[in-house]
Amino acid sequence: MNYFQRNPAYYHTPYGTYNYWQYPNDQYPNRQNNVDVTIFSESLGAYRQLLKDASNVLNHLADSKTFAAQVMGAAQVSNQKEVDHLIKSLGVKSDFEVSYNPDGIHLKFWAHVKGSECCKLDMAIRWR
Repeated sequence: MNYFQRNPAYYHTPYGTYNYWQYPNDQYPNRQNNVDVTIFSESLGAYRQLLKDASNVLNHLADSKTFAAQVMGAAQVSNQKEVDHLIKSLGVKSDFEVSYNPDGIHLKFWAHVKGSECCKLDMAIRWR
């Protein structure tokens, strides 16, 4: 008896095949039906306010050379209270932080929804 008589060649798989793609994977439940957009909607509304405040500050800095000179002058002598006061005087309603260095100014705006921070807006503007 030769080798091929003792070990017949299989032209098909000797074991049954299991086609994984034919059966749905129920390991992870479908979450698409349980979408709650209330926090997302509130965050979008808060971000809209951030954009309004940032646009207001940007417009005043761009359109009024005297206001821009006041902000830049207060920043160059490291008068943080005056810089904050000038930005607040524009009617900014959002929380903000201003930092500056000899090359420019960095404005950060952020908002909270339901007690946690939801969104941020950073602006870095070069002045030298």
